[in-house]
Amino acid sequence: MAHVHHHGHGHHHHHGAHAHGAKTGKVLIASLVVTILFVATEAIAGWWSGSLALLSDAGHNFTDAFGLVLAATAYSLDAKPGDQFKTFGYQRTGVLAAFVNALMLVVLSVFLIWESIQRLRAPEPVNDDIMMIVAGIGLAVNLGIAWGLGGHGNDLNLRAAFLHQIGDAASCVGIIAGAVVIHFTGWLMIDPILSLVMSLVIIWTAWDIFKDSLNILLEGLPKGMNLSEVTGEIRRVSRVGDVHDLHIWSLGSDARALSCHLVIQDMPTSESELILKDVNAMLGARFDIHHTTIQFEHQRCAVADACAGGAKIEMAQDVHSH
Repeated sequence: MAHVHHHGHGHHHHHGAHAHGAKTGKVLIASLVVTILFVATEAIAGWWSGSLALLSDAGHNFTDAFGLVLAATAYSLDAKPGDQFKTFGYQRTGVLAAFVNALMLVVLSVFLIWESIQRLRAPEPVNDDIMMIVAGIGLAVNLGIAWGLGGHGNDLNLRAAFLHQIGDAASCVGIIAGAVVIHFTGWLMIDPILSLVMSLVIIWTAWDIFKDSLNILLEGLPKGMNLSEVTGEIRRVSRVGDVHDLHIWSLGSDARALSCHLVIQDMPTSESELILKDVNAMLGARFDIHHTTIQFEHQRCAVADACAGGAKIEMAQDVHSH
């Protein structure tokens, strides 16, 4: 068995990327402090004013605070290089954080839906002035944090934190409208109705994040990718006879990895290396896959996994682009 491994590591660390990472870290920590202070204010105000909508929003904001803690932790771990125990690095911690956060949001929403139904059966008085003032502060806080976290669409975990802030801002607008209705009409049912709507919105936003993060944790095919399309494109590369045992998965929220067996003609290693470069160049440009392990086999051992007696040449190439 001849094993030839080619490792080409292209590490490009730009100062701009470091500065951007540091800025994101600071935004996350500042957002966390502001959110925790606001959660305490909103919970006290919700209890004091009797507003279930404020209490639901405080609960939602609390899971946001938890989400921001996870995002900040995962963001710092994400940047850590691989070591002898975690050879791929710590990119998946962010995905795990997003998964836990989404799960907590769903549990909280179910509790709030139950409370709202109880309140619809027996409405309770609400202090609309407190409700309006606190929701106004909340709107400013959520929009400010969302603005600070904006532009991180590729990171699943930061996207989770950003989406929560937008959801909270919408909740605050609803609470302000509800307070105006209670003030002018005295219709108390609007409070639990708002709480119900907010809970359903929370479940809806959490479901997407839950589904995406679970797919990554279960080593599923990256979102929006078609396996037969990748296979077809690899087969089109010059001098590639066939491809089998193809696996594609996500390392973190945006880094993808691929492994496969390629059947090629019997040729010197120096020539087959050119095919490897072509395949990797195509995968990087066409599918944004930069972490590959490709094993070459010759025509005579093309029968799937019956290569024990034949010579095999394995080539692996890792290209990291930051």
